[in-house]
Amino acid sequence: MTTFSDPPQASGPPTQAFSLGMLINDTRYRGYTFQFIALCALIFFFGWLGYNAVQNLAALGQDIDFSFLGQPASYEIDQKLIPYTSTDSHMRAAFVGLLNTLLVAFLGCITATVFGVLAGVLRLSQNWLVAKVMSLYVEIFRNIPVLIWIVIVSSVMSQALPSPRDFRGETPEATMVLWDSVAFTNRGVYVPAPVWNEGSGIVVAVFLLSIIGIFWFRAYAKKLLFETGKLLPTGWITLGIFFIPTLLAFFIMGRPVGLDYPSLGGFNFTGGINLRGTLIALWFALALYTGAFIAENVRAGILAVSKGQTEAAGALGMRPNRIMSLIVLPQALRVIIPPLISQYLNLTKNSSLAAAIGYMDLTGTLGGVTLNQTGRSFECVLLLMLFYLIISLSISAIMNVYNNAVKLKER
Repeated sequence: MTTFSDPPQASGPPTQAFSLGMLINDTRYRGYTFQFIALCALIFFFGWLGYNAVQNLAALGQDIDFSFLGQPASYEIDQKLIPYTSTDSHMRAAFVGLLNTLLVAFLGCITATVFGVLAGVLRLSQNWLVAKVMSLYVEIFRNIPVLIWIVIVSSVMSQALPSPRDFRGETPEATMVLWDSVAFTNRGVYVPAPVWNEGSGIVVAVFLLSIIGIFWFRAYAKKLLFETGKLLPTGWITLGIFFIPTLLAFFIMGRPVGLDYPSLGGFNFTGGINLRGTLIALWFALALYTGAFIAENVRAGILAVSKGQTEAAGALGMRPNRIMSLIVLPQALRVIIPPLISQYLNLTKNSSLAAAIGYMDLTGTLGGVTLNQTGRSFECVLLLMLFYLIISLSISAIMNVYNNAVKLKER
């Protein structure tokens, strides 16, 4: 009777017992060893810096104490997004300054992106005059320091715009615009303020759902185009999704959202929202300056796309605007996004120059008045570094998520 035995097992190289010498001699562990040593050295270095700082402060009779944040701030802030008075704490004042910094960063990034994309695309225009004008904009704003632009825009606003008294009289020298709802003055821009009544939450919820619906529809239209070649009229449908549901909810709920229009009373305007001149100047100066750099990023991204794809799309009968929005820009984003992140970070950090025109941002409150009043320079600077680090890392994280979504997917 024949019996079958199990086939012999393949013998591999003999396993070697782990030893400490393998941490240096074995290539499998050497990289981890050096990384661990570098991490320990880095921790030791920062620990040594912190220890020396504490010792030097103790020698000067100072200790690290953050209790000053609970003391009354005793100073006013003109531009604020939340209620604030001079009797509030330094922590509250720092939070108001943080919100002002985030406001400038948010508005500036959006506006700079619009300016940059338009200028970058128009720099490649076949129209000689348009291309040269955009080139002039880019070269002028890129080669003059942003602080000078901030001061220039602030000076123009304070001297070129009329004062509130110019709106008085039977034949005033200045008038409001947009059906007497907006006033441009040297003290700022006065715009209508929303008034929230009962049921306004439903209208806001429908509006937010409409925004989500727009993103979903455009993603669906793009997918349908790539899979079937069918092109949907995204413009009109997008406008319908944006306006129709919100307007229906607005009228069904009895128009719960109203407007408080600014009006001239006494020596100044009352009511509405006052966008201070310092906010407008800082916002547009940063946007124009950063937009010039973004324009070059956009131009480089467009030129990185093969010209043959543009010619092929034109041969298929596609219009130039369709070629740019459907063929060129989606591929150019892979080149544009990484340097765009750096421009957003630069704009956010450059907002600290607001102290030059008196805009009370995070640097003006925590790193300015609070530091001078309390004398807690180490604590204030440490908190400033922490706040700006968190803001910068948050912007980088959000943009990196988008960058991963548009990057080339490998099979």
